Amino acid sequence: MWAGEEGAVLVQVPVGVGRVFDFLDARRAALAGGQQARCVHEVLGSWPGDLWVRRVCGLRNRGGRYLDEFLGNGAGGNELGAHDGDIGDIALGAPADQFRNDLRPYWDAFRSGHPEWRLRILQAPFVDPFAGLRRGDVDVLVAWLPVEEPDLTVGPVLFAEPRVLAVAADHELTRHTTVSLEMIADFQHPNVEAADYWHDGFVPTHTPSGRAIERGPVVWNSEEIFTLVSTGEVVSLFSGHMARYWARPDIAYLPVRDMDALPYGAVWRTDTENDLIRAFAQTVRDLGPTSTELS
Repeated sequence: MWAGEEGAVLVQVPVGVGRVFDFLDARRAALAGGQQARCVHEVLGSWPGDLWVRRVCGLRNRGGRYLDEFLGNGAGGNELGAHDGDIGDIALGAPADQFRNDLRPYWDAFRSGHPEWRLRILQAPFVDPFAGLRRGDVDVLVAWLPVEEPDLTVGPVLFAEPRVLAVAADHELTRHTTVSLEMIADFQHPNVEAADYWHDGFVPTHTPSGRAIERGPVVWNSEEIFTLVSTGEVVSLFSGHMARYWARPDIAYLPVRDMDALPYGAVWRTDTENDLIRAFAQTVRDLGPTSTELS
């Protein structure tokens, strides 16, 4: 037991295999991180170091919701499972902060049609966004297609965007108002750690005539791509929204005239499909794909 300014607080301490510090008691008591650390230190400080280990853990998206439900309603642990699918919180991952504004009609329609449920829009990572979906960080992911993963369901298409090529502002291709795949095959493109088929859907491996499109340095985020593009080391294919939201004086965006628009769809884990996910998918189907234009 540790007595703080707000009185005595009971802290459960590991006394057997598999027992852990009870973070629920700490959270109910509104203990700050430093106070929690002091509790652990004072109680365990005299124990031999080989008898215990201190570890920092976090909760996934659904776990955090369960904890909030538990603390807010005082429900017993056995009751939490009964609320599965009825908590009313759906997390959706979209590719970029600015990009999410283009999809606002879907967000607004879902919230209007289902005011009892909360829709949260999160930033989807640039590399391996499926990992967050599989971990439970998000419930639905907006991803370019095709997606061919055995554990994932591909739902309705939200939109399809024209393609653009990002080049340095003083690049030789800026002499043209549009470019073709044959033209851009003369230059190196960035590479990413992703499933081959999925990356190929974004940057093809060959031109229509069979010329290889070379992939160069591996990048991990958009900023790394822009650094390489702005210095002329690479050119990079993007979807059209990049020209609207990532305008920079050292980068030019050129429409690609012989590539089909890139479709983006809603994707979710098959084994976690529930009423909220189905309702969101139906909202997208009801509105139909939104149109996007190059500015």
